[in-house]
Amino acid sequence: MVWEKRGFQMTILMVLAFIWGSSFILMKIGLKSFSPEQAGALRILLASLALLPLSIRNLKSIRKEDLKSLLIAGFIGSFFPAFLFMKAETQIDSSLAGMLNSLTPVFTLIVGMLFHKTGFRWLQVLGLSLGLAGATGLILAGDGFHLGTVNSYAFYIVLATCFYAISINQIKAKLPHLSGIQVTSLSFLFIGPVALAYLFTTNLQAVAANPSWPVHLLALATLGIVGTALAMLLMNSLIRHSSAVAASSVTYIIPIFAIMWGVLDGEKITLLHLACMGLILTGVYLISRKGVKKTA
Repeated sequence: MVWEKRGFQMTILMVLAFIWGSSFILMKIGLKSFSPEQAGALRILLASLALLPLSIRNLKSIRKEDLKSLLIAGFIGSFFPAFLFMKAETQIDSSLAGMLNSLTPVFTLIVGMLFHKTGFRWLQVLGLSLGLAGATGLILAGDGFHLGTVNSYAFYIVLATCFYAISINQIKAKLPHLSGIQVTSLSFLFIGPVALAYLFTTNLQAVAANPSWPVHLLALATLGIVGTALAMLLMNSLIRHSSAVAASSVTYIIPIFAIMWGVLDGEKITLLHLACMGLILTGVYLISRKGVKKTA
């Protein structure tokens, strides 16, 4: 199958990294008119609406034993992280948010070993270490990427990456019989109505005070439809045809695109940035390698 080809998987990783690497800028734009709660709810609601035709079509695929895992994928894998990231970006840079997101593969491997008896390869551990070192280097690489900029709001993103890891492992372990389209559409079917109900509890009238709110709503619409609905379809399909850790390694590539957005915004890129990017890509390669004996 095409999904099982290494080159195709790497292509999807790069596409996902570009989409999610761009999502942090879209969050910042959306927060200019909307509160973190409103922005998070809109992101989930718009993604759910975009997926609704697929959700209805796949309703017959739901089995009673799948319900728990689909709820975990929906709420733990998408709903709560959407709000955590919005809250965090009220106090930290979008580029730093993208970099902190690279913690996801670390937690994915840990959750898999602790709760799903997932075997691991020593090269996988080396890849995780190199990727994390590269992401850390990007944070320390100057010109707006200082570790001193991290504050307590960064822990919202750390918590979100823990949630991602739980969801990724749950999908891989409990829902292998469902396609990526089925997992994504059905999980969003549950969280969409919750997001809508929560949105109506917020002060929507205050949004109109900013005359540019339609532009900011468009940014959130792009974030919901492309950065959430389409991206989750790709991600859940990738999880089904590769290891959970390999799929989550997309978060190591995201900082590269965060840096690129910074360059477009007038920031400088140095040889140190390029060296860190090399570490990240080397780590992703080692994580996705096959044929190495697994250790329980």
